[in-house]
Amino acid sequence: MDKDGDEKMQTELLISAGSAEEVRRYIAAGANAVMVGEHRFALRMPGEVTLSELAEIVPWVHKQGAKLYVAVNNIMENDMLDDLTVYIAKLGELQVDAIAFGDPAVLMAVRQAAPGLPLHWNAEMTSTNYATARYWASKGAGRFVLARELNLEETLEIKRQLDAEMEVQVQVHGITNIYHSKRSLLTNYQDHQGRPEELQKLSLGQEEGLFLIEQERQDERFPVYEDQNGTHIMSSDDVCMLDSLHELLEGGLDSLKIEGLMKSVEYNETVVRSYRKAIDAYEADPAGYEFQEQWLGAIRELQDPRRELSYGFFYKEQVY
Repeated sequence: MDKDGDEKMQTELLISAGSAEEVRRYIAAGANAVMVGEHRFALRMPGEVTLSELAEIVPWVHKQGAKLYVAVNNIMENDMLDDLTVYIAKLGELQVDAIAFGDPAVLMAVRQAAPGLPLHWNAEMTSTNYATARYWASKGAGRFVLARELNLEETLEIKRQLDAEMEVQVQVHGITNIYHSKRSLLTNYQDHQGRPEELQKLSLGQEEGLFLIEQERQDERFPVYEDQNGTHIMSSDDVCMLDSLHELLEGGLDSLKIEGLMKSVEYNETVVRSYRKAIDAYEADPAGYEFQEQWLGAIRELQDPRRELSYGFFYKEQVY
């Protein structure tokens, strides 16, 4: 209960999933929200959950007291718009809990085909201030997904400014995207070099694939993969805010996101369990909360030794 006697909502622990089976496993592990999508409308998803699969999984998710979100955050082109409107209408009929979007074309499709569908604005790098959040709130968005480049002070200030007028979501664990091109750079390179055998492992989730390595930092490996939405270069480390999670919880952040991309289901389940334990322990007794090292130890046991666990930009002063 809060000081006014009202039941306090449990902080949302959100993770992206690549299949209906993953949705079930992550909720069983402790997630109370899951993000899914289809590659034609969503960027950088660990797999696809189709409309027919959504029709089966959404009622189950709701029965567990959890939420199911759909990513519709691709960069929309003219020939996608008719299909987009049909897709949005179906998501509304299926009663998904919200969609994440960045392109205003999605907003227009929602107004036309599913006006009651909740909206989470997620344009990644441009979601850096509360004035932008309020602009999208005025357009109907109920949640603001923060840029990964914000530090902790900036993150908490946005939530302080928005307070209850808009939910705020922040990524707390996993890989992040640092570059995206709609061009098929790997395929083009393959055609130019004539060495297709070196470029076979381009799909998501493979442990071994292609990496970008800078001359000055040869110990860092930046994973590169290509899908139907283009070419993506990812961070060389994984964000991990587990041992500092209480700072975000104290600040009232509404949703804490675990990025499940390019990780095994077993790894993601372990991450979910550890974060759920930390959240539950804090919410049960904020004043007496103590971080337990075994929560992080369980993750470290499965962490790729070539990928450092870091705080991302949370304790840095980013210069744009």
